[in-house]
Amino acid sequence: MSGDGAARLAEKNRLIADTVALRPTDKVVSVFYTMFWHAKAGGATCRDMMYDYKKSAEITKKLVLDLDPDMFSLPHPVSALGPTMELMGFKTLEWPGHGTPDNVSYQYLDREYMKPEEYDDYLFDPTGYYLSKYLPRIAEAFEGLAALPTLPSLYYVQIVHGTRYFASKEVRGAFERLAKAGDEMRSMLRVAMGFAQEMADLGYPQAQGPTAIAPFDYLGDNFRGSKGIMLDMYRRKDKLMAAMEKSIPFILKQAIEVGSRHACKMVFIPIHWAFDGFMSLEQFKTFFWPPLRKVMMGLIEKDLIPLVLWEGECSSRLETIADIPKGKCIYWFERTDLKLAKAVLGDITCLRGNVPASLLTAGTAEEVDAFCKDLIATAGKGGGLILDGGIGIPDEAKYECVRAMIESTRKYRP
Repeated sequence: MSGDGAARLAEKNRLIADTVALRPTDKVVSVFYTMFWHAKAGGATCRDMMYDYKKSAEITKKLVLDLDPDMFSLPHPVSALGPTMELMGFKTLEWPGHGTPDNVSYQYLDREYMKPEEYDDYLFDPTGYYLSKYLPRIAEAFEGLAALPTLPSLYYVQIVHGTRYFASKEVRGAFERLAKAGDEMRSMLRVAMGFAQEMADLGYPQAQGPTAIAPFDYLGDNFRGSKGIMLDMYRRKDKLMAAMEKSIPFILKQAIEVGSRHACKMVFIPIHWAFDGFMSLEQFKTFFWPPLRKVMMGLIEKDLIPLVLWEGECSSRLETIADIPKGKCIYWFERTDLKLAKAVLGDITCLRGNVPASLLTAGTAEEVDAFCKDLIATAGKGGGLILDGGIGIPDEAKYECVRAMIESTRKYRP
């Protein structure tokens, strides 16, 4: 790392740390975060970014150097998964070049991957349930694992006898296919980690480290689907509550292990089902917030920073989600009025957001500049603001509008 790069990295990291801790700063933090906008801006397709690891790094580097944000997110962990998912036969998503056109983003497939009567199986043995039922349903590569015995039932020489299952055609095929997928994922991560180090050497810190998930979303997104989880709130409340509680140690274990060795201590938690139009405030207080808060507190206890993306409109939740330690989290709002959020949460948590996708896509640079100027003066007053799009930079955003958003943090003081 050159002297200039090290100094720039240290300066940006100090600004970010002060912002998260709610200390006054003379500049609002800017961030480069996107799913596939870098493809459009770099003259490539979304499919190129899914399959060409080096090209994704080259385009992102050029954009970051040109825009000069205070932090950036690596593109690879989110949008360079095509080869590995193909090798796995992954079923829960369609992606550019595989189910969607080359220039169309992901399509989440909302399906029921866990049957309602299987709550007891998950509660009894989550790992066994994953191996025998859940994983074989969500990717072809895991299908052979359904032939494995119930491993905890093996003991003494029965463990020796049990090795025969690993020689079966189904299990052997599953491990061979998973090994190929694992090799491909390692190849991608080598490029991603090399790129992360290159950008750090140039003075750019990452905007997120590990990921976590709200326990309600864990069950809704991955197991029961939207219809199933809605019905479960009425028909299987106790089972749902118990399953969410069961999931918390697993969610925390993964995030804490990754966070312990990651340069960035911000743990990204995208929130999918907490918005005002999905469940009532009382349901939010019952089903969503208590288990999510346990995850957040578990991260904070390990000196990690929950970075919670509140998708949709969440205005009615603001007073409830204020029950967190001061200066230890980041709340990123997509549509919630950030001025209202500042009034309720401004002395409790750092705020991130929320230049509308519509403005970045259909507006002018002058309109974006005016919007950001006002947001910095209001939501940024006294510090504690990270300026970003509602959910980062939308894929269709105009380059001049993105530049105006990031440059506004150098023009206007909070």
